[in-house]
Amino acid sequence: MAFELPKLGYAYDALEPYIDAKTMEIHHSKHHNGYTTNLNKAIAGTALENKTIEDILTNLDMSNGAVRNNGGGFYNHSLFWKVISPEDKGRLSGELKNAIDEAFGSFDAFKQAFSKAAATQFGSGWAWLCVHKGGKVDICATPNQDNPLMPGIGCGGTPILGIDVWEHAYYLNYQNRRPDYIEAFFNVINWNEVERRYAQNK
Repeated sequence: MAFELPKLGYAYDALEPYIDAKTMEIHHSKHHNGYTTNLNKAIAGTALENKTIEDILTNLDMSNGAVRNNGGGFYNHSLFWKVISPEDKGRLSGELKNAIDEAFGSFDAFKQAFSKAAATQFGSGWAWLCVHKGGKVDICATPNQDNPLMPGIGCGGTPILGIDVWEHAYYLNYQNRRPDYIEAFFNVINWNEVERRYAQNK
């Protein structure tokens, strides 16, 4: 059962002015499509072929670079498209808001910590908000296409919000101004989806 490139729930230009249409098109149709194709090649004919992406990543042999990079790239981007949205994003509320307030003190403090993790990730990578069993949340960053599901990464928990800080995610519009892109990202977070993932995984 081959993995398929997920369809976006919105047009490539729907997130403008925060994320431009050309970046979205290249990011989805080229980069994510490439990870999907190469993941399928890497698992073809192996015991991983019929497993879910979550099973593959949580039990990953970290020395298997093809599956690590492309499996991570497939999963990370699949989450990314879901946690951003042009409309009907909701507002941070309920149990997730309480968990964020408990962990960070306030939404502003959370935003500052998340933005710092994203801005200071050296080179390419991701910043994450993760939930642990019991409902506690924390923030971490990972290099390249690694993510918190992978063994020994040091984050633990299940990612419920992630920001891609590879240059392909923002360079056409923001050039080297990664902090501006991170600030813009907060305008397109789909809090309804993040809260759904929190409730599902806590």
